[in-house]
Amino acid sequence: MALRNFIDSTGNEWQAFDVVPRADERRQYDRRTSDGALFEDIDDRRDGDRRLTVGRASQRLGGPEAGWLCFEHDGDRRRLAPIPDDWRTVDETRLEEYCRAARPVKRVIVR
Repeated sequence: MALRNFIDSTGNEWQAFDVVPRADERRQYDRRTSDGALFEDIDDRRDGDRRLTVGRASQRLGGPEAGWLCFEHDGDRRRLAPIPDDWRTVDETRLEEYCRAARPVKRVIVR
């Protein structure tokens, strides 16, 4: 995990760091089953792709398995996926652009 601190154009200090889940942390079961059965243990319930797709899938969006760039400032947390290749070396202006493009993340409170 790399970490960068930067100050945006409004004077706020942000932390930026990459998050890449390890292969053993990724989900290994089918979410559609209540018992967490492995893929090999269940019948494939799909009989074809029923999704309607117009145009082309965005190359800008990456799944969580590819990792994301996380931005944090005073309780504000944002994620940008996929991780830009140059984020470690770009200037603060470009890093701020990445931060603005990132999606806000809601914090989950576990009680």
